Amino acid sequence: MQPELAITIEVAPAFHDLDPMNIVWHGHYVKYLELARCALLQKYDYDYPAMHASGYFWPIVDLRLKYVRPAAYAQKLRVSARIVEWENRLRIDYEIHDAGSGERLTRAHTIQVAVDAVSREMQYLCPPVLWQRLGVQP
Repeated sequence: MQPELAITIEVAPAFHDLDPMNIVWHGHYVKYLELARCALLQKYDYDYPAMHASGYFWPIVDLRLKYVRPAAYAQKLRVSARIVEWENRLRIDYEIHDAGSGERLTRAHTIQVAVDAVSREMQYLCPPVLWQRLGVQP
């Protein structure tokens, strides 16, 4: 049985995250996803510095967002990130919910691939160090 590879963080949009309509500008959702992704990777001691130290870069090659409802200034948000693929690529699924009501505001996913830090060649299988850190089998 594979472990639950997930984390939930809370964020509250700042005034400078708003657009002229007084809702969170769509581009800032990517920042909230990044905060959750970093917290998730840190949980498994394989954040970006550890990835680089292990000999790999992990660029995001695909990002998809589905905006369901807008977020507002100082609205408490729960941002959940869950690793759902780790064999050939690292796919993380996200959901952003209103912390008070539980209403879903956004769904998203990112896909990252391992790139050898020296040769700059993309790896077609995730390196075993990822599986070891996550405690999973390919």
